[in-house]
Amino acid sequence: MAAFRITKPYTMPKDEVREAAEGLARSLERQHGVRSRWEGDAVHIRMSFHDGLIDVSVKLGLLASMFEPVLKEEVQRYLDTHVT
Repeated sequence: MAAFRITKPYTMPKDEVREAAEGLARSLERQHGVRSRWEGDAVHIRMSFHDGLIDVSVKLGLLASMFEPVLKEEVQRYLDTHVT
């Protein structure tokens, strides 16, 4: 099972960070079929934000692990664009 974690500091209001996190989850589902939590051979995404840091952890099932580089790049790009 593959996994990755991305963290990014933020200074924007917490409600805007929450909105960005929800947008990321929607974007990943729409573009890649990734849901916030799958069972079995699935993707698990955990997002939290506290103390000025957003933390995104993704665990990929065996079949989904081949998409790790694409998903990691997409998450990083989204955070860089939407979280300040």
